[in-house]
Amino acid sequence: MTHDPCDRCEELLQDFLDRTLSDAEWREAESHLAGCDYCRRRYRFEETLRRYVRTTAAERMPPGLMDKLQELRGIDATA
Repeated sequence: MTHDPCDRCEELLQDFLDRTLSDAEWREAESHLAGCDYCRRRYRFEETLRRYVRTTAAERMPPGLMDKLQELRGIDATA
């Protein structure tokens, strides 16, 4: 049975991003990413997505927005 290196990289990707791989797994993933455009694009996408989620989760709502949302929710609930 042939093991596709991209499948293996997919298995390692989240832990690679979390920096929780063993040294050997880290080298394996890093080596594959260096030579595979497809997996490197997936890595960049995942990295960008994580950064976006961290940024948006940290942003505070403008004052009054929560009140407005609750007001709109109340309108929808009675409709």
